[in-house]
Amino acid sequence: MPPGTGTLVNVVAILIGSGIGVALGDRLPERTRQVVTDGLGLVVLLVAGLSAVAVLDPALREATGTGAPVLIVLGSLLVGSVVGSLLGLEQRLEAVGAWLRRRLVRGDDAPGSHRFVEGFVTASLVFCVGPLAILGSLSDGLGTGIEQLALKATLDGFASIAFAAALGWGVAASALAVIAYQGFWTLVGLALGDLLPAAQIAAITATGGLLLVGVALRLLRIRDVPVADMLPALVVAPLLTAAVAAFM
Repeated sequence: MPPGTGTLVNVVAILIGSGIGVALGDRLPERTRQVVTDGLGLVVLLVAGLSAVAVLDPALREATGTGAPVLIVLGSLLVGSVVGSLLGLEQRLEAVGAWLRRRLVRGDDAPGSHRFVEGFVTASLVFCVGPLAILGSLSDGLGTGIEQLALKATLDGFASIAFAAALGWGVAASALAVIAYQGFWTLVGLALGDLLPAAQIAAITATGGLLLVGVALRLLRIRDVPVADMLPALVVAPLLTAAVAAFM
């Protein structure tokens, strides 16, 4: 299959799920929408925990030492947060959502317009932060198969139904963020001769897991964590892992 097929399948799943979710959401009371969002937040928290335990991955511990993995994740989050906040990634993502709302929703008082930015930002983070977005796109670019992105598309499709039922058409617009983000990693896969070492993949997975905790806190309305500002941590994690491994 040509590179990018996996991302195309993922985008179609998001759009179909969003359409179903919006159709259902119009018939659901506000309280039900909130409960759906809370339930999704709990599931995201579960996925976050499963991803974060990659900090105990044997390959990562063997490459960097038993005490280094936690420090690598910590350093990645700190450095990534500083870089992301200086770049204003959270504000930029929200600005993109506001621009799309003005383009796609007529009038500030149109039904669901007040939820458009929230839906775009939240769904974009959930669909892009997970390790499958990176690993699946790399595999797609390398031509080794789209199985990982096919799995992600299934998960995102069902998640889109729940998101769109609560947050509206902004969830469908997040497909643009998925195209840009996964398209970038697909191009990286085309440029790479092989997949990243297992230790670096584990570092990315663990760091992404903690970022998903931040997303879950937003969905559960506990704290509005600026997760987008922390996204550079996913780039810092493999670099720190390589640097530590080089001195071992």
